[in-house]
Parts: sequence; structure tokens; C-alpha cells
Amino acid sequence: MKTRKMLEYTAVFTAGAVLYSAIEVLWRGYTHPSMAATGGACLVAMYAYDKTHEKCPLPAKALYGACLITSAEFVVGCAVNLLLGQRVWDYSGFRFNLLGQICLLYSFLWYLLSIPAFLLCRFARRLFRAGSCEKKFNMI
Repeated sequence: MKTRKMLEYTAVFTAGAVLYSAIEVLWRGYTHPSMAATGGACLVAMYAYDKTHEKCPLPAKALYGACLITSAEFVVGCAVNLLLGQRVWDYSGFRFNLLGQICLLYSFLWYLLSIPAFLLCRFARRLFRAGSCEKKFNMI
């Protein structure tokens, strides 16, 4: 049981890391390893939230996702960009930014991105449920 859960969450983390990195490369032409890790961690958190809040409407889940991603971006940005000087991104040219690490425009974009992310979480949850059902029936 623990191995199955570990596999489930590892797959979700990997999907988040790969998909977020791909989106970043398509959006701005490059990415950074810290962004892959952040994308993976955010998708795992969204997946866990989706599992425990199945009845929550998608717009509310997307708001949760936007707040989660914005918060993660701020923490990682302060560490990677401000403390370590990596200059992975800088939103200081955008209106309504905080220390150049987050801004209102990208929080809105994270909201929009959270909608397909939660749909992906729902799909992944169904896949993992189907896999566990198949195992139960094969054992009988």
C-alpha cells in the first residue's frame, strides 16, 4: 500500500515537474531546475487537495491553486533569486509586484493554469483508482 502511494505521488510530482518546465520553455524559452521542483511540488499539493476536496467547485480549486503557486513562487524566488542571486525571473517591471518575485498578472495566469492542472489531477486520480481496482479483481 505504501509503495503504491509513493508511486502515485512520484508520478504526479514528475508530471508537474515536466509539464511546468515545458510550459516555461514554451513561454519564455528557458527554465531552471528550481522551477521543475516547484512545479512538481505544486502539482502534488494540488493533487492532495483535489483528493480531499472532491466536491469543491473547479473555480474555487483554481483559486486555491493560484494562491498555492503564487506562494511557492514567492518563497522559491526569494531563495533562488534574492538570496542565491540566480536571477531566474524578475517581475519588478510589472505593476503590483512584490520584491520582483510575484505579481498580480502572473497570479491571474496561475489561476487559469490551475484549471487544467486540477482536471489533470482528477484524471490521474481516476487512473490510479482504476489501477487499484484491476489489482483487486486480478487477485480474486
